[in-house]
Amino acid sequence: MSETKNPGEKKLTLSLKPRGGTETGVVRQSFSHGRSKSVVVEVKKRRAIGGAPEPKVEAPVEPPKKAAAAPAPKAPPAPPAPKSGVVLRTLTEEEMAARASALADSRVREAEERKHAEEEAKRRASREAIERVEREAAEARKREEDARHKVEEESKRKAGEVAKKRLSDDEVRKPAPGARPKLEAEADDDAPRTARRPGGGAGAARPATARPAAPRSAPPKERGRLTLVTALRADEVRERSVASFRRRTQRMKGHAANEPKEKLTREVIIPDAITIQELANRMSERAVDVIRLLMKQGQMATINDVLDADTAQLIAEEMGHTARRVSESDVEEGLFDSADDEGALESRAPVVTVMGHVDHGKTSLLDAIRQADVVSGEAGGITQHIGAYQVTSASGDKVTFIDTPGHAAFTAMRARGAKVTDIVILVVAADDGVMPQTVEAIHHAKAAKVPIIVAINKIDKPGATPDRVRTELLQHEIQVESLGGDVVDVEVSATKKTNIDKLLEMIALQAEILDLKANPSRPAEGTVIEAKLDRGRGPVATVLVQRGTLHPGDIVVAGAEWGRVRALVSDTGAAVQSAGPSTPVEVLGFSGTPDAGDRLAVVENEARAREITDYRQRQKREKTATRATGMRGSLEQMMAQARTAGRKEFGLVIKADVQGSLEAIVGTLDKLGTDEVAARVLHSGVGGISESDVTLAEASGVPIIAFNVRANKEAREAAERAGIEIRYYNIIYDLVDDVKKAMSGLLPPTIRETMLGNAQILEVFKVSKVGNIAGCKVTDGTVERGANVRLIRDNVVVHEGKLSQLKRFKDDVKEVSSGMECGMAFENYQDMRQGDVIECYRVEQVARSL
Repeated sequence: MSETKNPGEKKLTLSLKPRGGTETGVVRQSFSHGRSKSVVVEVKKRRAIGGAPEPKVEAPVEPPKKAAAAPAPKAPPAPPAPKSGVVLRTLTEEEMAARASALADSRVREAEERKHAEEEAKRRASREAIERVEREAAEARKREEDARHKVEEESKRKAGEVAKKRLSDDEVRKPAPGARPKLEAEADDDAPRTARRPGGGAGAARPATARPAAPRSAPPKERGRLTLVTALRADEVRERSVASFRRRTQRMKGHAANEPKEKLTREVIIPDAITIQELANRMSERAVDVIRLLMKQGQMATINDVLDADTAQLIAEEMGHTARRVSESDVEEGLFDSADDEGALESRAPVVTVMGHVDHGKTSLLDAIRQADVVSGEAGGITQHIGAYQVTSASGDKVTFIDTPGHAAFTAMRARGAKVTDIVILVVAADDGVMPQTVEAIHHAKAAKVPIIVAINKIDKPGATPDRVRTELLQHEIQVESLGGDVVDVEVSATKKTNIDKLLEMIALQAEILDLKANPSRPAEGTVIEAKLDRGRGPVATVLVQRGTLHPGDIVVAGAEWGRVRALVSDTGAAVQSAGPSTPVEVLGFSGTPDAGDRLAVVENEARAREITDYRQRQKREKTATRATGMRGSLEQMMAQARTAGRKEFGLVIKADVQGSLEAIVGTLDKLGTDEVAARVLHSGVGGISESDVTLAEASGVPIIAFNVRANKEAREAAERAGIEIRYYNIIYDLVDDVKKAMSGLLPPTIRETMLGNAQILEVFKVSKVGNIAGCKVTDGTVERGANVRLIRDNVVVHEGKLSQLKRFKDDVKEVSSGMECGMAFENYQDMRQGDVIECYRVEQVARSL
């Protein structure tokens, strides 16, 4: 290659070495400003694989150009162009291998492209098949809609013809009141169809005749992703998309939605209280319709108002639904009293409750039966706890005894004992006869509808008269067998153990008549006889199992407490592995201390136990809150609150050893209250006195009453620091007497007047610097200095005050007797007149007691 700018410049030529199979030539290019350039061109010939010689082609040589300017001096002749022949050479092995690999790669690539094209064709075919099915379905639905519209039009046309025959021409023009409004699809069928385009309004009206479908010459359109390339391809025509078909189908379905639907009837679950919104949701109705129905009934309500179960049931039935009432208490369904199979019932031991008046020998009689000594261990020699024991008689039969307290404070305990018993033994002392608590025990036994066996105790005492006891029992409708009745009576002596075996025979005979049976293979049910909080064992409940068998590990529910049974302890203190029907045991493992009298049941899991106890705790809280606030709508309670508005209260914190004793103490203290003073129990619980009890007593300024419990060291020190009094008792009579005395101290004292004497004013003297002095004569009794006086004028009291001075002849005296004259001066009063009568009396304050 060479480049020249001026004619006289040295010429530079670049050349490429010709290779075999190529021909070279020189081409001169001209540029502006007189520049030119020579380019060497090589022509490469195509060689056949295998070394076949190629034809020789000579490169064309450009002829020299004539100069356009003036004739220049003659240049020397140019050398001839070099001629080179085409030399063919064979390919090397490397080049042959490279070419073969390139060919193989191209074949593989072509095969892959063909495979991809086939797969794409299959996918396209499947998409087109799906779209074709959807289009056919849409067209079928459209045909069905058209057919239905035609049927409706035909029926409407026939109805119109009938109406025209019956009505006049004017009435025909009016639309029928019950006619259905024309649907949008029907209006579209009647009206000429107009094409709406995106950019403008309605186009020209087209006739409703069906246009024949043009045959599709083009191949099916590929329904792939819309890109710029596919949108601008001129060889394809845009068609309606699948989304367009779906929208059209949806519009067609929308016409059918305007038609009246069939009413669905549902079963609506209605609790005790439900909001309007929740009721509407359960009925699948609009809340507006429910509110409208309430407004028709004269009740204005909002969507969040709460309806009671009766109103909700009426609304549900009015709207055509079926109501099913449920309640929160349904969680307790199936917990108790499920029926047993007759074939699974087995005989059980009788439960016998010993009842009677205090000190009539109930516990002593039970000791004689059990051959134990319980009386000596009881405070004051009286029973203050309910106890359950199981005894094996001489015949081998087991009998369960329940010992109840006899004095008046433990009425609830006796009632609980009568409820769970099969037989009642009424103990009456032969020397004492029928007493108030004996009558109460008779009433409890009759209320429980259980048979009674009368045990006439203390027949060994000198003044014992059993016949008098039998006669007194007649007054209370208890007629023993010796007097022609049906009540068994046995004369016994607990101390001498007389006729104890006969009493056990009567119990066995009565139990055989009752034919007592229970199913021991079912989950246990029972009653809590007593409950306490043991410091080492936690909450302990004495339970009488009535049905089924109780095992350690069972999940039990009693009242508002639940737990898993950790241990079962018999009445003798031994641990047992099971407790069958009519067996009293102590149950350990409760989460809290249950109330005495609560029914116990075994449940299947903890979730059910928590559900039941949560419901019962909620009920207990609501009951407590109602009791604290009072029923505002009760006129009787409003009068009672007004009557006791100024009543003084004696606050107490009470801790007892067992639930039954605590219940008896609180009940007895409530009965002590009057309209002027009452006992208020701020807190009551089972167990020892803790620091929290002392803190509560300190904040309220009240004493702590402890019954058969003690305070721990920390609580005792806290009480000493705060100055809180802790009173310890082990006999309920002493506790009640002390509380009664303390409550009596809150009563205002009674004012009592003691008349001393009368005097009559004879003359009034005026003394300087002293005031008026009344000259009097004592007509009755005596007059004392400093006593209260009452000045009476014309039988009207004009002044009450004190006698400040009392003189006789210028001397101050302490008192003046009847018939003597004296001078009197009153405190802060000078208006004395002749003829007034003075009454002298003494005021005394007498302390009151409950």
